[in-house]
Formats: sequence, structure tokens, C-alpha cells
Amino acid sequence: MSTPKVQTGLTTAEADLSRQKHGSNTLELQEDRVLLNVLKEVVLEPMFILLLAACIIYFVVGQYQEGIIMLISIFIVAGISLFQEYRSKNAVQALKKLSAPHANLIRNGKVVQLATEQIVVDDILLIAEGGIVAADGVILAANDFSLNESVLTGESFAVSKTAEDKHSVYKGTLVTSGSATIKVEAVGLKTMFGKIGLSMKEIRIEKTPLQLQIKSFVKKMVWAGAFAFIIVVGFRFYQSGNFIESFLQGLTLAMSILPEEIPVAFSTFQALGAFRLLKQQIIVKQPQFVETLGSATVICADKTGTLTQNKMSIAYLYDVKTGTSFPVKENTTLPEHVLEYAMWSSETNPFDPMEKAIHQLYATTAATDKRMLFQQIHEYPIGGTPPMMTHIFKDEKGEVIIAAKGAPEGILKQTKLSIAALKQIEEQMLVYAKSGYRVLGVGKGSWHEHKWPVSQNEFEFEFLGLIVFYDPPKENIRETINTFHEAGIQVKMITGDFPETAVAIADEIQLNHNREVITGKEVLHISKEELQERVKQVNIFARMFPEAKLKVIDALKENGEVVAMTGDGVNDGPALKAAHIGIAMGKRGSEVAKTAAALILIDDDLTHMTGAVALGRKIYDNLKKAIQYIVSIHIPIILIVTLPLLLAWTFTDIFSPVHVIFLELIMGPTCSIIYENEPMEPGTMNRPPRKMGSTFLSLKQLAMSILQGLMITAGCLGIGYYYMQAGSNEEMIRTVIFITLLSSNIFLTLVNRSFYYSVFKTIRYKNNLVFFIISFTALFIVALLYVPFLQDLFRLQSLSTPLLLTCIAVALASTCWIEIWKLFKRS
Repeated sequence: MSTPKVQTGLTTAEADLSRQKHGSNTLELQEDRVLLNVLKEVVLEPMFILLLAACIIYFVVGQYQEGIIMLISIFIVAGISLFQEYRSKNAVQALKKLSAPHANLIRNGKVVQLATEQIVVDDILLIAEGGIVAADGVILAANDFSLNESVLTGESFAVSKTAEDKHSVYKGTLVTSGSATIKVEAVGLKTMFGKIGLSMKEIRIEKTPLQLQIKSFVKKMVWAGAFAFIIVVGFRFYQSGNFIESFLQGLTLAMSILPEEIPVAFSTFQALGAFRLLKQQIIVKQPQFVETLGSATVICADKTGTLTQNKMSIAYLYDVKTGTSFPVKENTTLPEHVLEYAMWSSETNPFDPMEKAIHQLYATTAATDKRMLFQQIHEYPIGGTPPMMTHIFKDEKGEVIIAAKGAPEGILKQTKLSIAALKQIEEQMLVYAKSGYRVLGVGKGSWHEHKWPVSQNEFEFEFLGLIVFYDPPKENIRETINTFHEAGIQVKMITGDFPETAVAIADEIQLNHNREVITGKEVLHISKEELQERVKQVNIFARMFPEAKLKVIDALKENGEVVAMTGDGVNDGPALKAAHIGIAMGKRGSEVAKTAAALILIDDDLTHMTGAVALGRKIYDNLKKAIQYIVSIHIPIILIVTLPLLLAWTFTDIFSPVHVIFLELIMGPTCSIIYENEPMEPGTMNRPPRKMGSTFLSLKQLAMSILQGLMITAGCLGIGYYYMQAGSNEEMIRTVIFITLLSSNIFLTLVNRSFYYSVFKTIRYKNNLVFFIISFTALFIVALLYVPFLQDLFRLQSLSTPLLLTCIAVALASTCWIEIWKLFKRS
């Protein structure tokens, strides 16, 4: 162990100069240019290219009015897309900054916690067990310090490092024990981590099933649009011999087929959903995890700090010598040797609630406080199965103290107690455990060799006694668990405590269980197939350790469950990464846990997860409604462009690109803004979770939307055909069809707000944007009918009041029939 010199660190001004000279501690080659990237994406969209083509053609053939309108439309469509994408990406960027790792360093003479990207060369960095080294540097001081450098070397064993040997540490490596003070020598791309190309940008984020389904669906529609374009251009040119008109009609059809609103809606829903979760004290590392939340079927919850308050108070001390249990609250004389050795085996500056409680009780009850008289000379961090830890202290006189604490059975197997004594201790442990207490054993070690052993398992211990903690359940945990149960989500407790303790706590918090418990040792020894069967029935897992947790998660996943897992420790990393939804604790979670997790609970409160699951389900439901709306309204546009041509109507040029683009300007905001803001429907959290691989893009799921689209088509073309047969002119036919379609869009927006509840119920849902979008559409209809400029542009004419009401009635009948279907469904 080495003692650090007093370090004042850099001043803010010195840090700024260092950043200018050596760069920032980021692995990005350059700052993400959000606006530039979004602009590039918008320009390369198929719809943008089609609009540009139509605009150029209008100008080439001398139709300047239409050309100017298309040019304006390009800016409007691009502006809407730019706004939605920019808003989404800005939300993601903000979340990235919030979830960025932090580090402790000395600045302006004070210890501060800053984002790791703010670290500069010559900073003084403080690192401790469970942390990830944030930059390359040299050790100034160390205390039993060791690192796992497997991220750089591939070797998974710990490497001990000291200040005396001027050892270096490297960015990305994991502190497995002790603590150290580091002087930073390299940051960002100049670190060893940066040089060998381990940039986070190179890590591919796996797409969710829904993302892949949407990508596939849009790709198919693009090909369908291209094929339809060729067919229509060829067919129209064969009929008329006019290539320009044929090309424009082909463009009109291609524009009507492209569902460019779907990917925009998806990214908007996900990104804004992630940002909404932030208001519920949850940081989402990547927006696609929002979708996964809605399909969670199992939550594996760590007991301590998740189900309980992690406010450890010492309830009893048990002295093996006298066989007596001493209640701490009754002001009885406590066995000093048990408490003292429990204190020696704790960290000198504790952060663990149990160790804080031990130090506090020792400080208030010890006749003589010996802590300033002894200096720690060696440490064996918590490890082994079952886990324990050992500390070695020495004073100026040469007296040595070897103290251990941990799982009682771990220390007991290194003692020479008789069978009768072991049985008595085990019986006492069982008494405590059945009352829901956490029990640790305390041991006094001996060693007669000059060199300390490599492992703490080589010590022989005198078992001094037990130290017993009470950790009360969280006040709202019963309601939280009940909410999960009602939502069809199983809650499974995973703990390192005794089975009896776990069962007692499970009873106290009203966790559903059949009193069956699986221990970590059992998990490792039973076959994969047997474990898969047992995890279906068992909700309590005790005496668990990292390998066992990982095996349980894998077994649940093999059973088809969508698994959420909470964790806070260094050893929870693999299980958090393996779960579909890894959940780290924001306050007490290690950097390893936060890095491996998908979500971070800022205040460690599991209650927020009920809201997160609800939001995940709401987002999926609203996205489904938005896409069903898009499908329903695209079908009539496609068929109104195509059928008159194929059926050889007298008038075949019903819609032009101008008509389609203005319909797009209404449909885009409707699906991305109205449906994104829809509230959660009643009963959402009382239904079972959806299957993760399920899709609403299958023919079966979209059947109702297709039928809605066909009914609207029938209404629009039906009224158009009726007036065509009655001898009306082309402008009249176009007007009744266009007004009927716009009116149908209003009614479709309203009826599709729920596919279960009546429109009379959903009209009361709080969503101010519904009124805004519908009012805009209604005003647009009025303007089309009575503003001469718009009449000329869209090639329409005024309608009499009875004819306008007829169009509205046809639109109403074409859309609101679904209310009868919903009535039968509710019945």
C-alpha cells in the first residue's frame, strides 16, 4: 500500500488549456452533426426524389404554377420530415449524454464527479473497485489495487498494480479490487483503447424484430411502387401517346404507394417515448428498448435495494463462545470481539449500507476506538462461492489483525469446529433467516508464514459469531408487484441470501410463490432442460452468484420469455447484458452495471418500471394505430389513381401529384403527431404481454385496415361514378371524390383512435392535437371549394350545400361502419 501525496488537481482554466492541446476524452472522430445527418437522410428519401422529379417536369413543360406549388411542397414535406427526425435525434443525443459514464477526479482542489468525456491530460483521477478506468494514466498511489485488462489483452485474470513500480492503467479496463489515484497521460483516440479501434461507434446495435419488420414492409412497398410506376406509364402512354402526362400519372401512383410516414412515425414514437421515460426517472440507453418494454413477461429483481430499502440496520449479534443472541436495540452489552472483527473486515471508507451500519455501531459502542491505531496492509476482495472478504491490519507495535466476514458457510468451512458446534450455529442462522434477516458470519484468521497467501481460502479462521441485519421492504413494493401481476408479468426474486430469508421477505412483500426455492448451487448442477422446466414454476432464487444468475436468465429466454433483469454490482454485468432488458440502479449501481444495462433507474425505484412497461405498451399500441391508419388511407389514394385508368372511365386523370402531396401533408402529421400523443387506453395494463416476435404488419393483422381502405375507396369512386353517369364534368367528378376522401380522412382519424372502444368514448380522450389537425383539414376543404386560386390549382369546382353534405354522408358511411364491429367486439 502507498500513501498518496496531497493532490490539488487541475484548475478549470488549466483543464480547458489541456483540452485544447491534447483533445477531449471521446472516441468519436468528430462531433455528431445531427442537423447535417438528418438533412442528408431527408434528401435521399424516395418521396423527396419523386417530388423533385414532378417539379422538374412541370417546369420543363411550362406548367409554372404547378411547378411552383410542387417546389413549395418539397420545402414543406422536407421541413416536416426535418423537424420530426431532428426532434427524434436530438432526444436520442440528450439521452446519450445522460447515460454517459462518470468518474471521480480532483479539480480546483476538490473531488468532483464529471462525465468521462470531460477528463483531460494531467487530471488526477480517483478509481475504486467496480469502476471502469476512464483514461490512460500512471498510478500515483494505490491500495491493494488490481485490474482486469481482458478488454485489451484477452486475459481474464486480475493484474495487481502499484505506485512504487510506476505501473500504468488503461482506459476501458475494470477495477477488480482496491483503489488508486491516477495521473492521466492520454485521452480519447490517443489511449490504448482508442488506438486499437474499440470505438463505441463500431459496436452494432441489434435491431428489434419490429424494426426489421417495418424495414422489410417499406422495402416491399418501394418495389411495388416502382413496378406500378412502370405499368401505369406504359399503359397510359399506350392509350394516349402523351409521355409527359403518362410519366406524371406514374409519379402520382408511385407517390401514393410509398408509405414514407411509417419509418418516420416509428423513429418519432421511439425517441420521444425514451424522452418521456426520462421524466419517470428512467434513462433509456437506446430508443429501441422502449418497444421491448411493452413485451416484457418476466422481471428478475435483485432483493436488496430493489425489493427492499437497502437501509441496513443491525438487529442482532450472535456470540459463538456464549451461544447468546444479543438484540442491538435493547441497549444490552454487545460482544465486542464480534463487532470489532466485523468492522475490521469492512472497507475503511465504506459505501455499502451494511458496512456503514457496522462502523456506526462500533463507533457508538466500542470502549476504545482502535481504527486510528491500525493501518490496512492487505486486502482480499469479496469473492468465492459462497462469497467472503478478508482484510489484514497492522499497528506500530507489529500486532496483526486478520478479519473476515461474508456468507457464514464460506467462513465455517475454513474452521475446525465440531459437528455439534456447526449444527448449533446453523440452527441459529436458520432462526434469523426465517424471520427475514440477512446473516453474515465473522471470523478471526491466523497465518504464520512470512508471505501472505494468494487466496483467502488458505487462511484458517476462528468463527467468532454472526452479525444480523434487517433491511425493510420498500413501502410501495406490494403495489408495484401487484401491478406487474395484473399486467401478466411474473416477478422473480434473485438474492444472495439464505432461502429462508428470501421466503420470509417474499411473504412480507406478497410475492407470488409456491414456497419452492432454487439455490445457485442447484442451478449449476441441474441440466439445462430441467432448469427450463423449474424456472416456469419457481419465483425465488437464493444463494445466487453471477454464473447462476446468467444460467437462470438464459433458461427463461429459452422458454420464450422476454426477460427484464435488475442489478447493481460488477458481477451483474453478464446477466444484465444477457437479459432482453437490463436495468441498472442509478444511485448505487456500478459503472459496469450501468454500461451493460439497457435502462438506468435514476433513483433505484422499481415502481417506475410499471410506468415504463405501460409506456412501452402504449407506444406499441399507438404505433399500431398509426400504421393501420396509414394503410387504410393509402389504399383509396392508390386505387383512385389506378382503377379509373384500368376500368377505362371517361375521366382517368382524377388525381395529379399536387393532390397526392397535399394528402401526404395531412396524413404525415396525423400519424406522427396525433397518434403519438394518444393516451393509454383503459385495460392496457390488465392484458397479457404481447409476444416479442409478433407483428401488426401481417395480412391477418392488417385485414381490418385493408377493409377500411377498400370501403373508403368504394365510397369515393362510387359517388364519383354516380355523378359521371349522370353526365357531370371532370372537375365535378374530381371534386366529389377529393372532398369525400378528405372527409373520410377526418372520420378515419377519429374511429381509429381505438379498435375496441366507441368513438363517443375516445372523443373524450385528452389530445389537443386531434382538434388542431381536424380543424386544419376542415378549413382546407372549405378553401378548396371557395378560394378560386386553389380551385384552379387542384382543378376543382364549388359544390352546392346538398352535394357537399352528400359527400360528407358517404364519407361517414364509408368509415363509421366499424363502430358496429366494435360494438359486437365489446359484446
